[in-house]
Amino acid sequence: MLVINEFDFYSQYQEESDYYGRSINETGGRNFAAGIRVFDISTPARPREIGFMPVDGKGVHRIWWDGGRYAYASIMPWGFTDHIFGVIDLINPERPVEVGRWWVPGMWTAGGETPTWTNRWALHHPVVANNIAYCGWRDGGLILLDVSDPTKPTLVSHLNWSPPFGGGTHSGLPLPDRGLCIVPDEAIADNIEDGLKHTWVVDVSVPTNPVTISTLPTPADRDFVAKGGHFGPHNVHENRIGSFQSSNLIFSTYQNAGVRVFDISNQFQPAEVAHFVPPAPTQWNDYRPNRPRVVHSVDVYVAQDGLMYVTEGAGGGLTILQYDGI
Repeated sequence: MLVINEFDFYSQYQEESDYYGRSINETGGRNFAAGIRVFDISTPARPREIGFMPVDGKGVHRIWWDGGRYAYASIMPWGFTDHIFGVIDLINPERPVEVGRWWVPGMWTAGGETPTWTNRWALHHPVVANNIAYCGWRDGGLILLDVSDPTKPTLVSHLNWSPPFGGGTHSGLPLPDRGLCIVPDEAIADNIEDGLKHTWVVDVSVPTNPVTISTLPTPADRDFVAKGGHFGPHNVHENRIGSFQSSNLIFSTYQNAGVRVFDISNQFQPAEVAHFVPPAPTQWNDYRPNRPRVVHSVDVYVAQDGLMYVTEGAGGGLTILQYDGI
């Protein structure tokens, strides 16, 4: 099991806009661990740390790993404006090592580069299929990288719809058998102050020329904007190894609108087929001031038997559901 260590940005930024709104790489002098920890979980009740790869910088945000030799992560080294793409070699899990990097030209300020953007261009995380990394680059949109040589990632294509849309691209879920990629734009502000966000269906059958063809329906069963907090996509179930896998059903978290299930059998007309909105939390662990006491569903993992594990942000806990439509 791989575990990220990253600087707790909320301890530095009291307002979410300070973190999401611009590229920044500072810590205010606070102590923190930065890197990737490796655990042996062959005995699940007694996980044992066996390795650690330090990152000379702010840390690691997310990791894509399917159990093979290489893991792919968003890392934030010093000298860069924000998170970049990193490849980690796990041939010896006790001594993981970074072997490849890629970033958008302009991010390496320590190397004399200058950003051409004023919003936040940063890798949230990649999902890798058939030697292509599908990367959500926040306000930089969707980036496809060729990782057939893990030590030398290269650009395949770059598609950005921000502006005119609000940005915050979180990730890309490839569906290789259909030549599609599902791309959620993360809602990052309360009361849709960052604009109404969408989850895009992108045709990537020609990887060098990705094209948006539709969006998943926006939940409309109640006034979620008036509910408070974040209304809009966060992430989707990523068809990880050993989990439920489908190229027709998309399980998506929608923050204050809970978890949603979409049927994309017709990729040009996606339809919502199920949803669940958890109740308000009974316990609250969010130390940020003046936050609305609203559950935000942020990540969902679907097991092969249809059990759905939904993490609730800001101290909301874990919701476990059963999807019977499989």
